[in-house]
Amino acid sequence: MAPMAESRKYEITVAAESQYLADQSKPDDDRYVFAYHITIRNTGSVPAQLISRHWIIKDADAHVQEVRGLGVVGHQPLLQPGESFEYSSGCILTTPVGTMSGSYRMAAEDGTQFEAPIAEFALAMPRVLH
Repeated sequence: MAPMAESRKYEITVAAESQYLADQSKPDDDRYVFAYHITIRNTGSVPAQLISRHWIIKDADAHVQEVRGLGVVGHQPLLQPGESFEYSSGCILTTPVGTMSGSYRMAAEDGTQFEAPIAEFALAMPRVLH
């Protein structure tokens, strides 16, 4: 099998959108609440199951929080090629701006485990970033 075809065999695409939740935030108390919506799509050619997550959450003061755990929102979805899984969750920062990035540990049907990267995305209170 060609190297290109092999690398595309285990491929997961992750898209993220974030939203500031003003009604749950308390800027006077350094509490900024964000929701994020994730879409995980199996763009590879073999079924793959999400096993675990690893998040790196950074605030504007350079504080880093790492979160590891099994599944996402209580699920370990098995995605057939072309299928996607969506979920929403949230996080709280002590600054009005931050970022999230990380990866999902996936297991293909043939037993191969691989990482699905989550590109860094911004968490920002409106009108803070230009």
